[in-house]
Amino acid sequence: MQRLRRWYAWFVRHAPRLRDLMYVGFSLLTIVLQATSNGRPGWQDSDWFVLGLGAVASLALWWRRRFPVVVTAIAVIAMGAAGIFMPLGLALLTLAIRRRDLALAILTVAGYVAYVIPTSEGSNNLWAALFTGPFVIGTWVAVGAYIGARRDLMVSLRDRAERAEAERELRADQARLGERARIAQEMHDVLAHKVSLIALHAGGLEVNPAVGPEKVESSAGLIRETARQAMEDLREVLGVLRADLSEDGADLAPVPRAADLARLVEASQAAGIQVSSELSLPDDVPALVGRTVYRVVQEALTNVHKHARGVSTEVLVNGAPGSGVTVRVTNVRPVAADSLLPGSGAGLVGLRERVTLAGGRLDAGPTADGGWRVEAWLPW
Repeated sequence: MQRLRRWYAWFVRHAPRLRDLMYVGFSLLTIVLQATSNGRPGWQDSDWFVLGLGAVASLALWWRRRFPVVVTAIAVIAMGAAGIFMPLGLALLTLAIRRRDLALAILTVAGYVAYVIPTSEGSNNLWAALFTGPFVIGTWVAVGAYIGARRDLMVSLRDRAERAEAERELRADQARLGERARIAQEMHDVLAHKVSLIALHAGGLEVNPAVGPEKVESSAGLIRETARQAMEDLREVLGVLRADLSEDGADLAPVPRAADLARLVEASQAAGIQVSSELSLPDDVPALVGRTVYRVVQEALTNVHKHARGVSTEVLVNGAPGSGVTVRVTNVRPVAADSLLPGSGAGLVGLRERVTLAGGRLDAGPTADGGWRVEAWLPW
């Protein structure tokens, strides 16, 4: 079996040259038969002429694939001068396979004329040659054109398949990049808020070491509870990511409700942030809108935890069907300029993209008194 495979591989690798050799050998054989079938004893000058010109036209077939027009022209001359047909037929077959253009048309007509002239000389077969010529010449051209068109079709289909494969791999790469970005954004949304709360509680103990044991115990309990919630959220997100089949990541987190916004504000208040809130978001808010509103408030409060801890913050959420949902989180100017945690620089960017995908708009920037405001509007 291995030997057969090696022989087949060798044959496939040398198949073009083997065909060239077969064409040359078959054409030389027909030339010899034509030169010896004149019915006269011995070799005449005309026989040597046919043999020599036929040998030149036959050997030229070795270069038929590289120079099909030149080889066909030589075969036309051989046909017109000595009535040698086989090199002409093989050359026209190769030319029709290689190209189907004006050169093929001109050489086909020239081959037809070269076929008619020697066939009709010295006899009354002119009309027969005129009528049989198109079929004889046309058969070689038609077969070559069919083979060439089929080869072109196969090459086109192969190229199309390769392009489709490349596009599929490109789409897969883009999907992987998009999935990575989605995971990063979801992890940021889930963990950044909880970690910032932990940092706030720990920072309060650090700057106030003289607090009583009750305060230390209370802060430690809050830190432990917040860390536990962060771990649960992380476990939930990672578990859902492994089996998420949603198109926009809707399965990555439960749909927030008005009660979730209240708990979000209460968690910041427990961490020492002076947060006043006005939450009037109905429970029948669409899932995409409710989730986006929750993320806007979460990211805004997270930034307050990081960059403006201890300042007064106002959270306003209201909305109704037809008028949309408005979210506004405003904090006053912070006293300290340092941050508890380094910022990733992607929070507001991802938030803006999330709001845009929901059909809304997001504005974030400093206020006149040096504070910061994050305001979003979402259609409902």
